[in-house]
Amino acid sequence: MSKKNVLFAAFEATPFIKTGGLGDVAGSLPACVKNDEYDARVILPLLSSIPEKYKEKMKYVESYEVWLGWRSQYCGLFTLRQGGVVYYFIDNEYYFRRSQVYGEFDDGERVAFFSMAVLETIRHIARNFKPDILHCNDWHTALVPVFLREHYNDEPMYSRIKTVFTIHNLKFQGQYSRLMVGDVLGLLGTPADGQMNHDNAVNFLQGAVIYSDAVTTVSPTYAGEICTPEYGEHLEGLFESRSYKLFGIINGINRADYDPATDKAIAVNFDAASIDKKKENKLALQRELGLEEDPDIPLFAMVSRLTVQKGANLIAELLPAFRERRMQLAVLGTGDFAFEHAIGDFAYNNQDKFAARITFNEPLSRRFYAGADVFLMPSQFEPCGLAQMIAMRYGTLPLVRETGGLKDTVDGYWEAEENANGFSFKDFNAEGLLNTVDLALWLYYDQKNTWSHLVQNAMAMNYGWEESAAEYRELYSSLLD
Repeated sequence: MSKKNVLFAAFEATPFIKTGGLGDVAGSLPACVKNDEYDARVILPLLSSIPEKYKEKMKYVESYEVWLGWRSQYCGLFTLRQGGVVYYFIDNEYYFRRSQVYGEFDDGERVAFFSMAVLETIRHIARNFKPDILHCNDWHTALVPVFLREHYNDEPMYSRIKTVFTIHNLKFQGQYSRLMVGDVLGLLGTPADGQMNHDNAVNFLQGAVIYSDAVTTVSPTYAGEICTPEYGEHLEGLFESRSYKLFGIINGINRADYDPATDKAIAVNFDAASIDKKKENKLALQRELGLEEDPDIPLFAMVSRLTVQKGANLIAELLPAFRERRMQLAVLGTGDFAFEHAIGDFAYNNQDKFAARITFNEPLSRRFYAGADVFLMPSQFEPCGLAQMIAMRYGTLPLVRETGGLKDTVDGYWEAEENANGFSFKDFNAEGLLNTVDLALWLYYDQKNTWSHLVQNAMAMNYGWEESAAEYRELYSSLLD
């Protein structure tokens, strides 16, 4: 029996380029989707920020023209096998030789070119790989399902392809002037012209939701949340009307990469059977950050963008209250200047109890996971979240707000008690967060056996990509049957 072929289209994927969770998904999920029944490959833009060590290994395949509106643009195709997965790279220096991945003045045109190039490339790889499923990710590839049906659907090779579109963060939708519809997208007068119209703008993500055969979000709870005004970002009616094809599949983590038993970035390796060694990581982290070295004081950590979405405003508001409690707090991340300044300044003036590193440092983040007792994620919204899963892997109890993937992966003590693997609160306010911090402190100091039990529960959680991949294969099969 011939394999079913899945082509993942994304604008970033580890280890080549990563700005957020999308990079983790596109870099990890395809390898896990592959089995005796499925092959999976990935197509990416050949961005200038991809490290040279990967570019040197890429093999040139061929070049061809891609039409974008009235423009005929050069498209070069390169390929590379990495981690058992074949990757295709779309080359065009005009669109992709830029200093940053996103945030350019012509991002709409750049992603439109990439979307057309993805579809045109299928002709040139069909001898070895004909996609049965096109799996697109976020607004950067939202035009692929639209272009597929409007520009390519008359060709048998394309008409048989099914499309899946995954929303990683609904906040970013790709909204542009309606002048783009004809000039760049070549969709003037087509059904898509009206279907993609939202608030007198062309909305790329809206087009993908309408034209795709299935739409997924990165957690079951988030799939329900985006059908409501609170989380729907003005598209809740669209999602509610398409709920029949809306699915939530939780992301996973690379368990081999995030393993405290083998992680070379942490001070002392440990596992669930040698959890006492975790205190050595705490002492090492306290020493590195200039905190008071005390294995018995609970260390709370936060590794995050410092934004309202991530609850940085709640952390900043509660700093004086945290100072009154017997606890330490370490924060790693960058974000809004107001929160960087508030947290950094407070830590500078209270260096025995607070530490702030206003940067991002991957090895240091691992030492945060390994050395902390509690990991803070008080998010306003969180489509999935990976940090809470990583924290549990390292025996650090997540303290989260009940939203999106945080609700799906963390069983808070108030609700789950003996089955809990962390702490949670419902309302996005400082009072809820502080009450939950106090609950964690009470368990840490006065209920040591319960605390140890929660840590064992957390380390026993199994949030790997294999489970997610199985759900995606089931979804693909339902579309192809």
